[in-house]
Amino acid sequence: MYAIVGGSGLAKLQTLQKPRRQVMRTPYGETSGALTFGELAGAEVVFLARHGYGHTLAPHEINYRANIWALKELKVEGVIAVATVGGIHADCTPGSLVLPHQIIDYTHSRKSTFFEGSEMPVIHVDFTQPYSQPLRARLIKAAAACNEPVRDGAVYACTQGPRLETAAEIERIAREGGDVVGMTGMPEAVLAREAELAYASLAVVVNHAAGRGDSLQAIKLEELGLVMQAAMTRAIRILSSFLGAAS
Repeated sequence: MYAIVGGSGLAKLQTLQKPRRQVMRTPYGETSGALTFGELAGAEVVFLARHGYGHTLAPHEINYRANIWALKELKVEGVIAVATVGGIHADCTPGSLVLPHQIIDYTHSRKSTFFEGSEMPVIHVDFTQPYSQPLRARLIKAAAACNEPVRDGAVYACTQGPRLETAAEIERIAREGGDVVGMTGMPEAVLAREAELAYASLAVVVNHAAGRGDSLQAIKLEELGLVMQAAMTRAIRILSSFLGAAS
């Protein structure tokens, strides 16, 4: 069974068959919401809405530790995190889908490790390659199988939010190698690594980042919905292709 973590624009899987919800409590509190179990493309899957089902949790309010701990308790084979991002690199245009291969973390004050407390030994996990390469490769293959173009590789810059970035901040991120910018990739990815869960992100570009393209003066928030809806449909097609091959 694989886990799909949905972000903005993917609060639930409409195509999920035989859905059933289950509340899970963990040593770190409750997850963002009840987990939804069901079948997609003939494969068993568990879905978790990262921001809650009413999209009420800001990026810094998400209980990332509870979310990842619950998925570990379920012994999922891997975690596919779907997230909306802003495009910085010229190739990461609105509507495109991206499979990041690296992360730069600009967040602060988030609970970012399981290894803390007087009874827990400090463990330094290797995070050289933050995403599971085998899982990424299978997602790329699934995208090709359903004829959905996806960019193979990008540096995901994770900012604190919930506000969007300034043009100067995006310029800095670009200089430091960031290709797309989002708010939820960390500490989700490193917690998955600590939990020894295969983890990959399918990023949906919904706008040019601040100061780029048609966001030169301001990000046109009213235009994001249509772009997001169309791109999420394509993302779900890739997920279905992936799960169909896995079943």
